[in-house]
Amino acid sequence: MSLDWIYYAISWILLTWHSAWDAIGVPVAAVLGTNWSWILAIVFLVVTVRVILFPVFVKQIKSQRAMQALQPKVKELQEKHKGDRETLQKEMMELYRKEKANPLMGCLPMFLQIPVFLGLFHVLRRLDPAKDAKTLYGWTAEQFDSASSATIFTAPIAGKFGSTADELARLGANGTTVKVIAGILVLVMMGTTYLTSRQMILKTGWAEDPQQRMVQRLMLYGIPLSLLISGSIFPIGVIIYWVTNNLFTLGQQQWVLRKFPPLVTNKGVTGNKPATTPARGPVQPAKTGGFLNRNKPAAQVPAKPAAPKVAGPKPGAKPANPKKGPAKRQG
Repeated sequence: MSLDWIYYAISWILLTWHSAWDAIGVPVAAVLGTNWSWILAIVFLVVTVRVILFPVFVKQIKSQRAMQALQPKVKELQEKHKGDRETLQKEMMELYRKEKANPLMGCLPMFLQIPVFLGLFHVLRRLDPAKDAKTLYGWTAEQFDSASSATIFTAPIAGKFGSTADELARLGANGTTVKVIAGILVLVMMGTTYLTSRQMILKTGWAEDPQQRMVQRLMLYGIPLSLLISGSIFPIGVIIYWVTNNLFTLGQQQWVLRKFPPLVTNKGVTGNKPATTPARGPVQPAKTGGFLNRNKPAAQVPAKPAAPKVAGPKPGAKPANPKKGPAKRQG
């Protein structure tokens, strides 16, 4: 399947924003070793894509809330069909269908952004001054030459950490500078990727389902670590796109999570460990007074009457015999 339509779409958005910044008056020449019109074009490529995908992102949050609300029922099914995986899967799919919850919706925004990432990767990887086909995907030769010489802090956006000596020579770049800038950006990319996953998990809670929890752990730790290796083959412009996308995600998630707060139960945030409550001491009597109870004494519980005390015999007195009646007088 040809992906040319993606390359054309990404190129059109990128070139449109670059032309817009040129029209506004952003300098074409490098300032602080950076061609800001091309850097801003990449940044606003992210903004364009995220605005288009914002409704999908909101649906993702709502779907996650629905999945969280179903966790108690999912747990019951797991207990009921323990050992019968096939029946469990059927029952869970029926539950999702009945409650109109989609487990795949949580990954949909990420999947929709993959073509954009691949398109930008392909377009920027082509920025080699030695190439003859400069006018592919709607580019002009002038735009191609401008982009291939664009830099960020003197490192070309088409360069990468693993660029060969020949590639660096064609780009007119210093190998050490490219490695330093690319290395810093890769570390920032890893850190922001971790923070976006951590933010979502802390706000929504860990899933009860072991498979979903495994996916959460993969997104939290696996993907950032994988970027340490794959980041060496990404052009610097692609890493700028990734970092910008992560920063946009952090802000967008914060806004959406405030608008659609996580479900809270008597166990705290759904999916988290039960919240501990401090032990209460003995119940104390209610205090009196205050605005509505001023000068009213507290109601007293009437005390039980005490049993009468029987006085003991005085020292030296004869013991009395209560069973005998009074002695008769002798006549």
